[in-house]
Amino acid sequence: MDRRHFLQVTGAVGLVIAFRIPGRRRAGPFAPNAWLQVGTDDVVTLTIDKSEMGEGNHTALAMLIAEELDADWTKVKIGPVPDNPAGWSRRMSTGGSTSVRTSWDILRKAGATARAMLVAAAAQTWGADAAACSTQNGTVTHSGTSHRLTYGQLAQKAATLPVPENPPLKDPKDFRLLGTRTHRLDTPSKVNGTAQFGIDVRVPGMLVASIERSPVFGGKVKSFDATGAKALPGVRHVVQLDATPWMGEQGAWGVGTESGVAVVADTYWQAVQGRRALQIAWDEGPNATLGDIRAKLAALGGQSGVTARKDGDAAAALTGAAKKIEAVYEVPFLHHATMEPMNCTAHVRADACDVWAPTQNQTRAQEVAAEAAGLPKENVRIHTTLLGGGFGGRLESDFVAEAVRISKAASAPVKVIWSREDDTKHGFYRPATYNRLGAALDAQNKPIAWTHHIVAPPILLKFGPLQNGIDRTLIDGAANVPYAFPNVFVDQVAAELPGIPLGFWRSVGASQNAFVVECFMDEVAAAAGRDPYELRRELLQSKPRHLRTLELAATKAGWGTPLPPGHGRGIAIAEWEPTTCAEVAEVSVAPDGTVRVHRVVCAVDCGPVVNPDTLEAQLQGGVVFGLSAALYGEITIENGRVKQGNFNDYPVLRLAEMPVVEVHIVPSTDALGGIGEPSVPPTAPAVCNAIFAATGKRIRRLPIGKVGELP
Repeated sequence: MDRRHFLQVTGAVGLVIAFRIPGRRRAGPFAPNAWLQVGTDDVVTLTIDKSEMGEGNHTALAMLIAEELDADWTKVKIGPVPDNPAGWSRRMSTGGSTSVRTSWDILRKAGATARAMLVAAAAQTWGADAAACSTQNGTVTHSGTSHRLTYGQLAQKAATLPVPENPPLKDPKDFRLLGTRTHRLDTPSKVNGTAQFGIDVRVPGMLVASIERSPVFGGKVKSFDATGAKALPGVRHVVQLDATPWMGEQGAWGVGTESGVAVVADTYWQAVQGRRALQIAWDEGPNATLGDIRAKLAALGGQSGVTARKDGDAAAALTGAAKKIEAVYEVPFLHHATMEPMNCTAHVRADACDVWAPTQNQTRAQEVAAEAAGLPKENVRIHTTLLGGGFGGRLESDFVAEAVRISKAASAPVKVIWSREDDTKHGFYRPATYNRLGAALDAQNKPIAWTHHIVAPPILLKFGPLQNGIDRTLIDGAANVPYAFPNVFVDQVAAELPGIPLGFWRSVGASQNAFVVECFMDEVAAAAGRDPYELRRELLQSKPRHLRTLELAATKAGWGTPLPPGHGRGIAIAEWEPTTCAEVAEVSVAPDGTVRVHRVVCAVDCGPVVNPDTLEAQLQGGVVFGLSAALYGEITIENGRVKQGNFNDYPVLRLAEMPVVEVHIVPSTDALGGIGEPSVPPTAPAVCNAIFAATGKRIRRLPIGKVGELP
């Protein structure tokens, strides 16, 4: 069967371009690939394989297709995220600010291919040359006549045409949509209340579960009495959950859930009441005495680490230096603290499983659900809802495994809802780190050496042995320090802290290393008697992207101009490769030590810009996220337990504390970068450097708390 005959007899499937059509067949008369379909009503429905967690990536990705398609933006809508990751053409996961970067070429090509086919359909209809036809706003027009047809009118004919192998893409100078402020497609549903987050899911016959988990990392249920819980109204089942390892045999990914007891009831409140009535005896295990993490990391600070970077001979330069600067910096464990706590709804049957989840990682969720249900992956469907925040926390799938296991035990659809306390005490935390730094100046106060010794528990160890003994996430922003020191040495000690769940937190290693590097860089500038901005400029001459970003932030902030009494400015820059982001913070410190951030000026070079509106929102949000962590964020562990439980003891920035945040975009054609993470890393060091400028006090340990009251 040739391609045209295949299309004629399968009709609704549409055309297969260079993409495998994953999952179920597409509806509509013109579905040229897995990413889009055009209806006879002119509506263009797009398939986006990424999670929307408030960052606007569904709109940005839709803009890539719509630009090359020349679609009418008012008639573009987003369909559901594909529900069969195993049948999709690439791994389905959203993180690392990679959505646009990894989709730029493939989605533009999808749109361009469809546009070429619609033009060809119009040309055939009119008996004209395709070169005389042009597209704009969902229509094809002929330059020599008044002929005009909409995409909907051309859809059926386009579906019968051959697929071009390599359709030409637009020159960026011809973009009409990309680079313009564009309203987000998900805003109306969030305003009118029809948007569905994971916690909104309702399924016929659904029960709700609340789980009492071990209070100690790695603890197990020794015994339990559910008599009191079962006597309460609405309680239907009590299910014991055994702990399952995150890693399976020979390094294969396991389900990774904690030991606990689930109460399944008609409503969430009934489930919570039943949970409170449980009598559980715990085997707390070997982690019951775990605590004093700071001391453990500091004790490892004297050990030699695995070399991550070695330029020249930093040790010799330090030994012969005219002046040496040394300091220790520490950062704590941090939690994601998403607005929507973890939740998942699952319905397991004998031969199939449906999961409704606010997940960042559909591929992993399907794998986990299949393992927990005892089914092939192809029999599991992952229905992705909107996410009430992710920040890396929803890359994990423990909450998916819990829902599937409980649904299977209860023989009913079950929604698992974590309380805020569950979410805070049973998360996957950003690692705490201990950092010992050194720098050397020559007799002319010129920087000649830089050393950075990192001690931290490695995130990547849960995936298997570290490659060359290095966790690359822990050295991001440290091993690639951008300043032109002739002698650089960076090493890492992998601290083993069994039992503490570690995970990827928004901007990962750069979030802590930017604080460490940029604050110590200010110390180097002070020791050299140099302005911290000017010294950075001098040492960034070989890094043009960094340099122009730094200069834009400083210029827009009015670096060097007078400030009100008691105020100080601080500057910092960081890279979330290849995006560079620089920030200038203006702060004051009250007599009682309370820090007030008045203004943050943020400059970014992310290469080509898709939607300036979304870009600004992401950078503003990153500053808020970074300020919350810098001022307040800290997860502490005592006797194997997380001490924090809610926003009263793990606070986030409040409205009254919010500074003015200005975002400035560097015009750039450099490599395309992400925008979700880059503004988080420079926030803490910009604020801490501003505190020094205002008070003369260095902040070398986070959170900041009240200046003068730090231990």
